[in-house]
Amino acid sequence: MAAKSQKIPSFELALAELEQVVADMEMGKLSLEETLTAYRRGTELLKICRSRLEDVQQQVRILEGGTLQTFSNGPVFPSDLPMRENE
Repeated sequence: MAAKSQKIPSFELALAELEQVVADMEMGKLSLEETLTAYRRGTELLKICRSRLEDVQQQVRILEGGTLQTFSNGPVFPSDLPMRENE
């Protein structure tokens, strides 16, 4: 049997599909087999979303010098940003 070649969806597409899977399951109109299939797909999508979020979090850590910075809730002004060396 040939393995399925599936393209991994973007975070946004995976999240949208996951939300739809959850909504379909919550409606309670799926058969038992359909519910099981939806649950399996939901767990796959959840893994994709978590993996993408962890990747981005790691990239932010690298950009912030290894320390996650807390973000303020207020607006960010150019004067609030650190100066780059070439400026």
